[in-house]
Amino acid sequence: MILKFLKPTTPSQRNLVRLNRKQLRKKPIIKTEISGLKNSSGRNFSGKITVRHRGNGHKKNDRKINFSRTINSTGIVVSIEYDPNRNASIASVYNLTNNNYIYILAPKNLKTGDIIESGSNIKSKLGNSLPIAEIPVGSFIHNVSIKPQKPGQISRSAGTFSQLKEKYLNFAKIKLSSGKQKLISSKCYATIGIVSNELFNLTQKGKAGRSRWLNIR
Repeated sequence: MILKFLKPTTPSQRNLVRLNRKQLRKKPIIKTEISGLKNSSGRNFSGKITVRHRGNGHKKNDRKINFSRTINSTGIVVSIEYDPNRNASIASVYNLTNNNYIYILAPKNLKTGDIIESGSNIKSKLGNSLPIAEIPVGSFIHNVSIKPQKPGQISRSAGTFSQLKEKYLNFAKIKLSSGKQKLISSKCYATIGIVSNELFNLTQKGKAGRSRWLNIR
């Protein structure tokens, strides 16, 4: 079961709804793509609060995610991991072309051992990153770039997606999961699939202390 309901032995557990992350790996595999993340608690360089309701969060390490997959390459999914800095799962990929490891956003139904590709003139398959001009109309995509050769910025949160509605000579029309429609260049890159962890919005923290662990006060 994806959602977890605990036995209410305490008042805070009565309303607690969590995600079952048993299938996700907690310890990261790629040590080179991890760096320390300093918590500023919403304060600027002089110590004044510029963002309210921040502080007292748990220590977290930053995973460097590759949002710009525009170079022709082939990789194999090594693991699906938990990322404390985002609500979607991430996938560690071994790049067979450059002999290195990268982190990408894990789309829904992506599994360990799957072969994924990036670049032009490739198949429109789950996890592949290719130009919008080569994607069939009606496909669900995520990590869509706004300008050519730029990192993806659209549809990166858990459960979000965009749908390719129409294609023209130099532009394409996409519909976001919010219902908004955008017109972008057909040279922009996008990844096939829906972002994983789509039931994240059904979770409940259950108590104020869980928000404090997440740097919210």
